Amino acid sequence: MRVILMTGKGGVGKTSVAAATGLRCAELGYKTLVLSTDPAHSLADSFDMDMEHEAKPVRSNLWGAELDALMELEGNWGAVKRYITQVLQARGLDGVQAEELAVLPGMDEIFGLVRMKRHYDEAKYDVLIVDSAPTGTALRLLSIPEVGGWYMRRFYKPLQTMSVALRPLVEPLFKPIAGFSLPDNEVMDAPYEFYEQIEELEKILTDNTQTSVRLVTNPEKMVIKESLRAHAYLSLYNVATDLIVANRIIPAEVSDPFFKRWKENQEIYRKEIHENFHPLPVKEVPLYSEEMCGIEALERLKNTLYGDEDPSQVYYKESTVRVVQKGEYYSLELYLPSISKDKVQLNKTGDELNIRIGNHRRNLVLPHALASLNPAGAKMESDYLKIRFSA
Repeated sequence: MRVILMTGKGGVGKTSVAAATGLRCAELGYKTLVLSTDPAHSLADSFDMDMEHEAKPVRSNLWGAELDALMELEGNWGAVKRYITQVLQARGLDGVQAEELAVLPGMDEIFGLVRMKRHYDEAKYDVLIVDSAPTGTALRLLSIPEVGGWYMRRFYKPLQTMSVALRPLVEPLFKPIAGFSLPDNEVMDAPYEFYEQIEELEKILTDNTQTSVRLVTNPEKMVIKESLRAHAYLSLYNVATDLIVANRIIPAEVSDPFFKRWKENQEIYRKEIHENFHPLPVKEVPLYSEEMCGIEALERLKNTLYGDEDPSQVYYKESTVRVVQKGEYYSLELYLPSISKDKVQLNKTGDELNIRIGNHRRNLVLPHALASLNPAGAKMESDYLKIRFSA
């Protein structure tokens, strides 16, 4: 299955681009699903029709769906939610408060990933287009498999083993005192089973032969800066970006003096987009005179974006992580475009390399060849952070 994730700063038009991409893929005969995982859904507005949690036909070969996080939570996390509710009620919270607090922060974001994994496993569609959350939220989603794996390996699995062994001995004394039971096997198994799904999804997300991110941006200073940061962070998580869509460019035929300054600034920013994202291909989309709502409007956008092209193709293949042997030492090379060396912090613990850029962190499990070695210097060269390892 081809997986395309559309993301960008809120309000740049990523939903319209996702919907138009779906139209073109369906037109070419691919069974295509456009799935919105953005908490503020607008896919239904874009197609100008009702959307539900389950996939709904839009036209021949094309389906659309808007993720209902609460339904996903009940199906994947129901046992844990009910147990947390029981614990909170035993501590004096009423039913409504306990129910609300049993839904942990960020769970709706995680279930967006689980939904993607299910569609991938079912293999009902040829192309899955994900209208994801704005860049900040989307990047947190990408970090879940690695961060979750770190906690699961070090804390949860040992705790689970201990709980299973002690429960028969402790339960008769625990419940009368605490007012609730210790978690049973169903509750204890759910988080780890859930994590295993996420870990499997990471393999899909980081396979750039089938999964790509497409960044939608506007020719505006703040939007471009956020898009550049997103591109660097996506590379940090080993997720490939294959296309940039520069949206809402004022057409040349607009001659009203009111737009003169806007057009001049856009010319500067358009040049920046092409230069800063090079060698990624950039597609430009004009600012239309009407909203991108309904199939007719999306058809115009589809034709502008792709013409006779197949949007399911991989427009650019970049190697975001590579290990190179150079004589007696190894070099770990990470593709981090537009990031200066002074903004990168490195720390090695055991067989893991902690990489931090701003408030984003990645625990990179090192190959065996590097795990026993120590970092001996780093430099930025041609958008690659090259970390030297030696004995």
